[in-house]
Amino acid sequence: MPRPVPEGETHRIAMDDVDLLGLVAMEDMHAFEALYRAYAPRLRRFLRGVLRQHALVDEVLDDTMLVAWRKAHTFDASSQVSTWLFAIAYRQAMKAVRRSDMPLPDPRDEPRAPSDTEPDGTMQRHQLRARLDATIAQLTPEHRAVIELTYFHGHGCKEIAEIVGCPVATVKTRMFYARRRMKTLLGDAGAEAL
Repeated sequence: MPRPVPEGETHRIAMDDVDLLGLVAMEDMHAFEALYRAYAPRLRRFLRGVLRQHALVDEVLDDTMLVAWRKAHTFDASSQVSTWLFAIAYRQAMKAVRRSDMPLPDPRDEPRAPSDTEPDGTMQRHQLRARLDATIAQLTPEHRAVIELTYFHGHGCKEIAEIVGCPVATVKTRMFYARRRMKTLLGDAGAEAL
């Protein structure tokens, strides 16, 4: 027979995300800390990709988690907790974009290519990654979000539609235009990769 768990020890128990969010809804700080630790790295990566301004990423991540803390009681389990959190992060990112009137980043600000002393394969991968990052940076935030959620977070169209709050057809349209824009920006060599 399992022993009752003393108050404040919820962080030591392995539980699923829905149970964890339920505890957050009851204002359990340990559960919130566990939720933050579980999702902050993924949300930070997503926000970096969408915002492209590293100075805003932590601010928007904090805003996202604050909303999750305040609105945990509204989660109705009609989607996954990850979908719910990514949707909050997306909305907070779009608010930050509107507030800041962010210009498109300058591709010259991208990380440097590796030196000639690195092995050719590694150098080529770094160059390709830098080129893809620079290309993605030139997309609109809405198109970047779809690319990020699809290729870097493995979400399908239906889940992305829930996250960004639009119909599945709109997600597919955004993906089509994002890929087409990337092919144009990458030229012939990069188009083959897409």
